[in-house]
Amino acid sequence: MTKTRIVLLLSVAVALLLWAVPATAGTRATVVTVTAGKPSEFKFTLSRSSVPHGAVTFKIKNAGTVPHNFKIGGKTSPMVNPGATKTITVTLKAGKAPYLCTVPGHAAAGMKGVLTVK
Repeated sequence: MTKTRIVLLLSVAVALLLWAVPATAGTRATVVTVTAGKPSEFKFTLSRSSVPHGAVTFKIKNAGTVPHNFKIGGKTSPMVNPGATKTITVTLKAGKAPYLCTVPGHAAAGMKGVLTVK
């Protein structure tokens, strides 16, 4: 291989790396802590009322006395027993993202709301 070809191949390799790194560097999920069952058994408290669009990780902690779950963006967490924590990650588009507990009767009792996605 000639010196010119080696330089050309190295230049192409560097260009590809520089092109690929920015595409993956900023893909961290926004984190929202969701507390279920506090201040009352059938209430959610979110650490944020709005999030940027994209990947959002929800850390669901059950501070209540009965099992709950958390549904948002078409994804539902596993059942979260009292004192336990579960995590789900959802990709959200800009707009309003309704959330709720799918345990029968819980949403009707107040375990629901809307998250603003910017």
